[in-house]
Amino acid sequence: MIELLTPTEMAEADRLAIAAGTPGRRLMDRAGRAVADVVARRPLGTRVAVVCGPGNNGGDGFVAARILAERGYPVTLALLGAAERLKGDAAEAAALWRGAVLAPEALDLAGAGVIVDALFGAGLDRPLEGAAAALVDRINAASAEVIAVDLPSGVSGATGAVLGTAVEAEETVTFFRMKPGHVLAPGRFLCGRVRLADIGIPERVLAAIAPRATLDRPELWRAALARPSRTGHKYDRGHAVVVSGPMTRTGAARLAARAALRAGAGLVTVASPPDALAVNAAHLTAIMLRRMEGAGGLADLLADARLNAVVLGPALGVGEGTAALVEAALAAPAAVVIDADGLTSFAATPQRLLDAIRRREAPVVLTPHDGEFARLFPDLADAPGKLERARAAAARSGAVLVLKGPDTVIAAPDGRAAIADNAPADLATAGSGDVLAGLVGGLLARRLAAFEAAAAGVWLHGEAGRAAGIGLIAEDLPEALPRVLSGLFD
Repeated sequence: MIELLTPTEMAEADRLAIAAGTPGRRLMDRAGRAVADVVARRPLGTRVAVVCGPGNNGGDGFVAARILAERGYPVTLALLGAAERLKGDAAEAAALWRGAVLAPEALDLAGAGVIVDALFGAGLDRPLEGAAAALVDRINAASAEVIAVDLPSGVSGATGAVLGTAVEAEETVTFFRMKPGHVLAPGRFLCGRVRLADIGIPERVLAAIAPRATLDRPELWRAALARPSRTGHKYDRGHAVVVSGPMTRTGAARLAARAALRAGAGLVTVASPPDALAVNAAHLTAIMLRRMEGAGGLADLLADARLNAVVLGPALGVGEGTAALVEAALAAPAAVVIDADGLTSFAATPQRLLDAIRRREAPVVLTPHDGEFARLFPDLADAPGKLERARAAAARSGAVLVLKGPDTVIAAPDGRAAIADNAPADLATAGSGDVLAGLVGGLLARRLAAFEAAAAGVWLHGEAGRAAGIGLIAEDLPEALPRVLSGLFD
């Protein structure tokens, strides 16, 4: 169940389920019951305040309130707006509620143990203001646990953005499939624990909807990441090259190279400028070392077709020399990962990089953080929605784009996208991004397709961070990979 549905796609899933014979009221009843079941994990005497909005999200709240009252919970309910303006399934659900329907200002939130936020769901598309915004602020100021229906009110289901103000929930109950707003920041951090409820929408509706976004999970790429064959050898698993910076900036390349080797590349070579050969040689064992003088040297090295993936950018320095190295790599037949200084060196001439990518057939993966993204795609940097920004940049560049952060988005030029939600905060440490670039490069060397290599690399990076735990440093991440990989297959 890794598919992510936009609010529009979720509305279509509802429509298709209803057209196939499941009444909308039944879907609403099941949704409200799922919310009630989560609330009912609290002791029976817990006071519950249900805050309903004027649409179907409010209808779910009416159902949850009725079921909780039938189970013996003390329930009070308030409606934002007039009851006579409710329509369709929500109006029918409200008609079955036998308690009082209070105005929001009359609802005592201070005495509640649990607040059910059934104001607005994932389809909200405008900022909250006036009475709605004031009610959200009251909910957040209360000491009760908050359980959100579908998505915390004020969070965009499409982008995760806060629309004016938003509820801060301890738990969120959503239905059929998660939405991008559940995993994109800041919405992800306002949802608390997300529970996914089955309300009877048939799985076959997904074929008609054809969603293009998923969670980044092993189901997306595990088949491509098979164990090495018992009859194979290291040359079957590809040869990755990582380009080193000068003598005083060599560590980033070695981090990336070790990650590429741990990711399963059969061989890994560090391509080193002459002044850095000694320092690199002093630190490398299983990883090989080759002398490389500038862009011409890299081009000569990559003329060997056995060297089928190259990673460059970490600690290379920003400038024309690095830009020339990137262009040399892009002119070769190897798959290319461009990170860090390899991206920033084109800040003044981003089209130069995009043109070089467009001229080749072999895969390219770009791994910017938000600042690097803004330098390459300044017109997209402030566009709403991280998911759509990444997709637009991937389509423009022809590369797979990894837009890094706590909610890393992996986007392919054809519109496919995955969102990672497994990265611990501990990954925000020096060298962590170098390891990620190396992981992706190692997987490309193993001949994974670019989108799958990027998605697998991002997920493995997050899981390695979780395995290494609090206090991790970048050097710990490659060493945690064997445990993570073993868990995938054992």
